[in-house]
Amino acid sequence: MHPTPFLDLNGVLDELVKGAGTILGPNFVGAYLQGSFAVGDADAHSDVDFIVVTDDEVTAEQEAALQELHRRLFAIDVPWAQHLEGSYITRERLRRVDPAREPLLYLDNGATQLIRDAHCNTAVVRWSLREHGVVLAGPEPKALVEPVHAAQLRAEILAGLDEWTEWTRAPAMSRWKQPYVVLSFCRMLHTLETGRVGSKREAGAWAVRALGDEWSDLIRRALGDRPDPWGRVHEPADRADVEPTRAFADYAAALMSLPQPPPSAAHAAGSA
Repeated sequence: MHPTPFLDLNGVLDELVKGAGTILGPNFVGAYLQGSFAVGDADAHSDVDFIVVTDDEVTAEQEAALQELHRRLFAIDVPWAQHLEGSYITRERLRRVDPAREPLLYLDNGATQLIRDAHCNTAVVRWSLREHGVVLAGPEPKALVEPVHAAQLRAEILAGLDEWTEWTRAPAMSRWKQPYVVLSFCRMLHTLETGRVGSKREAGAWAVRALGDEWSDLIRRALGDRPDPWGRVHEPADRADVEPTRAFADYAAALMSLPQPPPSAAHAAGSA
């Protein structure tokens, strides 16, 4: 199996697929990569977003075995093994967008314990999986997920906007969080503009062109601040970038809150 350019990661993914397949047996439908490995901006510092699809809900016995599998995977002496992130979801629940966003069996980045969380139960994840998902095992994603429409992506982004802007107001901002905030708001604007989910790098490059000179330096610095993001989680952000980052989040949120979708690149550039 060679789903990524990284041989050591492919070995970890092979262990994940074999382990999950053995534990789930006939309940196993397929396993996939979504997120950065699907939309095209994964690098050596990316987390590894996966989805495992089942026929029925995972049983208590299967969940206990999956917990042990993920503890074993985390212990593999390969950095990728500590950055798996994903969910287990039934075929029926995956098929269409779930407005209620019911929690799924979920593994957070850097965790060894599966919990219940709605992190992957989104329109964005379904769009990325359906349109660009990397098959590790099982049928093509388009056989499992109905088309996700631009209106569904827009509704989901707007529903979470208050939570995003509140997160930017937290007193502490790390060297990881600061560029992540900038590029995440770029990505939300880009999705509203295009009706699809692009990579953070694609969205950042678009925003430099679309939003004018006022924000271009901030966005370019975020694009260039990629190396070793996990080493920066506990380091404070550059103080000179903190308030501009919050101002940019407010600006982007105001654009997204307009009655109509954000203006085109040309119009946005003219209004900046």
